[in-house]
Amino acid sequence: MAAWARWCYRHRLVVVVLWLGALLGLGVAGAVAGTSYTNVFSLPDTDSKRAHDLMTKAFPERSGDTDTVVWKTDAGSSVRDAAVRDRIEPALRRIAALDGVGGVASPYATGPRAAAQVSADGRIAYAQVTFVRQANEIPKEQIERVVDTARAAARDGLRVEAGGQAVARTLEPPAGTSEAVGVAAAAVVLFLAFGSLFAMLLPIVTAVFAVGTGVLATMLLSHVTDVPEVAPLLGSLIGLGVGIDYALFIVTRHRRGILRGLEPQESAVQAVNTSGRAVLFAGGTVCVALAGMLVMNLRFLDGVVIAASLTVLLGVLAAITLLPALLGVLGARVLSRRRRRALAASGPEPEEPGGLTARWSAFVQRRPRTVGVLALAVMAALAVPLLSLRLGATDQGNHQESTTTRQAYDLLAEGFGPGFNGPLQVVVDQRDPGATAGLVERIRATEGVARVQQDPPSPLSPLSTAADTTVIEVVPTGSPQSEETGRLIDRLRGDVLPEAGADAHVGGVTAVFKDFAAVTADRLPYFVGAVVALGFLLLLLAFRSLAVPLTAALMNLIAAAASFGVLVAVFQWGWGGELLGLGAEGPITAFLPVIMLALLFGLSMDYQVFLVSRMHEEWAHTHDNARAVRVGLAETGRVINCAALIVICVFTVFPVFVLSGDTEGAMAGIGLAAAVALDAFILRTALVPAAMHLIGRANWWLPARLDRRLPHLAVEPKEAEPPAPEDLEVLVAAALGTPRPPVSPATPGPRGPAGAGGSHGVNPYGAAHAYEAKDATRDHSGEAAKSLPPYDGQGSATPYGPYRPGRRTAPGARTPGVPGPRTPGNPGARRAARGPGAPREDDAPMAGDTPMEGAAPGPYGPVVHGFIITPDGDPIHSVTLTLLSKGGSQLDRVSSLADGSYILAAPAPGVYLLAATAPGYASKARHIMLGDGPLTYDLELVEAVGGGVNAVT
Repeated sequence: MAAWARWCYRHRLVVVVLWLGALLGLGVAGAVAGTSYTNVFSLPDTDSKRAHDLMTKAFPERSGDTDTVVWKTDAGSSVRDAAVRDRIEPALRRIAALDGVGGVASPYATGPRAAAQVSADGRIAYAQVTFVRQANEIPKEQIERVVDTARAAARDGLRVEAGGQAVARTLEPPAGTSEAVGVAAAAVVLFLAFGSLFAMLLPIVTAVFAVGTGVLATMLLSHVTDVPEVAPLLGSLIGLGVGIDYALFIVTRHRRGILRGLEPQESAVQAVNTSGRAVLFAGGTVCVALAGMLVMNLRFLDGVVIAASLTVLLGVLAAITLLPALLGVLGARVLSRRRRRALAASGPEPEEPGGLTARWSAFVQRRPRTVGVLALAVMAALAVPLLSLRLGATDQGNHQESTTTRQAYDLLAEGFGPGFNGPLQVVVDQRDPGATAGLVERIRATEGVARVQQDPPSPLSPLSTAADTTVIEVVPTGSPQSEETGRLIDRLRGDVLPEAGADAHVGGVTAVFKDFAAVTADRLPYFVGAVVALGFLLLLLAFRSLAVPLTAALMNLIAAAASFGVLVAVFQWGWGGELLGLGAEGPITAFLPVIMLALLFGLSMDYQVFLVSRMHEEWAHTHDNARAVRVGLAETGRVINCAALIVICVFTVFPVFVLSGDTEGAMAGIGLAAAVALDAFILRTALVPAAMHLIGRANWWLPARLDRRLPHLAVEPKEAEPPAPEDLEVLVAAALGTPRPPVSPATPGPRGPAGAGGSHGVNPYGAAHAYEAKDATRDHSGEAAKSLPPYDGQGSATPYGPYRPGRRTAPGARTPGVPGPRTPGNPGARRAARGPGAPREDDAPMAGDTPMEGAAPGPYGPVVHGFIITPDGDPIHSVTLTLLSKGGSQLDRVSSLADGSYILAAPAPGVYLLAATAPGYASKARHIMLGDGPLTYDLELVEAVGGGVNAVT
């Protein structure tokens, strides 16, 4: 991906124009084609679905939504009073004349059905308003006119409220409000994290482009496949959440690279080549989790999967194409002015991460058992309410008490019983009126039935394709959400209807949601198993480990259990409901587990990939599990927490969901907030690293036979193979960016004549300085090559640089005046105390002429530090020093300070390449051997004569 990122960076204007063209083109196409959303909600092979199909065939005129207008008089008066009728009847006539209204059934009409619309005490009555279309197809303006007309009839002593599915849509916030609030909240989090306006805008602009193209593409796809109306909303929220997160990870890595001395272009390329690979893999895992919803075999979820997956894929594409281009536009301005000034004044920041996250990471390393037990105890306690989970449906009885829908719901329950708000519809398909009458009596005698009413059979009309289909309306004694009503449905289906021998089915909204809950409960284990298994396989391929995917799968299940425990406690038990401004407690919405688990597993895999990929990158370099886990958590913990905050802001949007009275929205928001917060702040920050510390090196174990058979899917860029000695000069020149002018093939190379291990016709340096090599007798300038001094492996004696007999520093001893090596949580100073030209104590010989014996390894780990000076001893500042591995990977990079001092850290003892370059001076590269302690290493640079490199192989 490095070449891809470099191309996007260099051709930034082309990339930006292409994205703008795609967005505008899709916008024009969408405006011309429009939308063709379909709201397909069906439960195949369920009793309520068969009842709905019979109703649609027999009574096509009832296909529209039916809502209610309810009114109540004060004590001492009746709804039949002339003063009340004079205000209500004109309002009902005006409602019947409104566009989109098919008819109004008034209690003031004649007949038994009208009389049944008045309560027994005469103080409460209702009218049924039938629309010509379903609730989700009716323009909100038409519904608002109905509600306003009805409520305008109220006066002192007369309350008028409206309820129903269509009326509930008037409580929804305006389109785009939730996204706008989420973006604004995310912008605040990003600004606090980056401290830079430009850096804050990068993830938001990238996500907006991805979401915009995704939503517009979904609009066009609605013409060729079934896409529900809710799909673009869910797709935009998911796209904003993950799109901002993906850009955040890359921008954070890019800023870190600049702060550590990389040029903006190389930093951007490195960020995309590392974090971008993790983003690509994480986006795939989210799509896999979303695709798991197809296992549920619920058609209305298919469109949601398409819209959400498309938006996620476009978010990934924007992160690895548009974002590098925008980074090229900004350059170093991705840092704030204060950070840029500090970088220019003090030089690059230390490689070892610092701050609160680094200190927490070190604490987890010291106390893994304590941290792991506490985190697991918290998650277990939060998961306890899950044992009481009951799936069902929320209704308007769960709305806030101040809403008109909740007021109408309560008035109907007060006047006609709690079951009136959720009547059952027994649809009978038979021609024998006597058998139907007998069935009505059987139902009336059933326990849990408050009232039974038989509607007339379906008439023979051009719209009707079925005759003699009868609907029996059954009002339960319990509320729609009560377990008593659920038992009544089972009793009717299992006993009453089969015993009567009738071809009858139980339908209605209450029966539909009960069937939906049953189908969800039956298929949910398959869905969870499919998502967990696919996630395990992807992580196995990416990290070549058994422990990492097993840990991830277990953590996902723990997060799901704890988040649903929070949902049950808040919404089913009512804990904290008043504080959050929620309505009455009730069951958990049946479709919520599917949506929540898909999003939770996808985001959890995101965080696991970003966390473990950095750990795996460090493990590949050092093979030190403790360091890998510590560094991985220290460098990604803060950005994962910021990403989690952004997702919480985007998904919950508390000012919209909670304050609007949308119980299902609030339930989804609080559930996702709890899931993401617990996953990021407890699992990924505490429990996962603690478990990996306890598991140790087994984190990265994979049976050899399985390793050979599995395909390779690397999240990190492939580590370069160690170069051959004759190719090292090319590596050094590439690392330092020095010119490599061609020379005559007959010119002897650094290792001998051309064709015998020499330069093969290319002088990789163009240098006029001695090239030191054991097996070379002459350098390319014709002067005798200096032989390498022996290295005794003790202390900090320079292995290949100027060798001073008697110069010994005990391993771990800190030379006065030299910046101390870095340790976790204590980066150490880079500025030396002594001034230029002052004598160096490490030049003084130690007592004796032999290496020190019995010296303990230093406490600072493998570091190299010293001074960059001229042959006259004057310090050289702003020299770029780079520490490279044998494979050519950059491990650390700094600039020398005003006094010429520098310090570099290595991941482990071993042989490394130290390269130094500065404008006006000949570049130099040296092999150094680092032990357990610090190595003091001074470098002399001479003024360039034609430029070049002085290197050692």
